[in-house]
Amino acid sequence: MKLMVLKAYVVLWEHLVDNAVMENFFGLLKSELLYLREFESFEEFREELEKYIYYYNHHRIKGKLKGLSPVQYRTQSLLIA
Repeated sequence: MKLMVLKAYVVLWEHLVDNAVMENFFGLLKSELLYLREFESFEEFREELEKYIYYYNHHRIKGKLKGLSPVQYRTQSLLIA
């Protein structure tokens, strides 16, 4: 019984940690894109969203990633490994 409870807790904790990353991303997305302007159509929003995701992954510098963008950090990690 204790093992089942422990397993359920671990699964719940992993879900919460994963959710925290997405919550952080969506918070940034809203403050850096959504709240700054009004969109004329869904298509315009979709195009801007794609641009934002590209910017977020390729150009946005993160302190936690040693001052690199996520793509630069992953590329550097692959070269070291």
